[in-house]
Amino acid sequence: MSLDVDPPEPPELAAVDPNEYEDAEVAGGEYRRDDLEEFLREGAWEEAFDEWAAGSDMDEDDWRIAVDLGLVSRFDFFWDDFADRVGYHAPGLPEDWKERDLHPDLDSWGTVSAINAGLTELGQIVCETLKEEYIDWEADFDAPDDLPDFET
Repeated sequence: MSLDVDPPEPPELAAVDPNEYEDAEVAGGEYRRDDLEEFLREGAWEEAFDEWAAGSDMDEDDWRIAVDLGLVSRFDFFWDDFADRVGYHAPGLPEDWKERDLHPDLDSWGTVSAINAGLTELGQIVCETLKEEYIDWEADFDAPDDLPDFET
């Protein structure tokens, strides 16, 4: 499948400690959000979005709901120096979406799942694009000298 929509503006990255997210555990405190946000504006976001949209299972109706709810602007990306990777937090719809009446066209678990899975996939592709095409720095983490030697 393919999603034929224009890329939205890249998200502005907030100064949130990534450890506050339920789905992230990050060591270190230098998240390099300013650098990442600049890379997103310089083309990483659009490049990753186009790659994602070309193979996305989301349809235009799912995407419109995600945009209407402002989900795309709530992405967060951060540098995880310990793991030498770009980490991310993808926004999503809560389990109580039905009780909260979030959007008039949000009417099935299938739609909720498609939106949540689609945004997660977009976040992963953005991270890969940033790491492979834009980031030229090395992790500052140095392993301690007293780690066991597992050579055989």
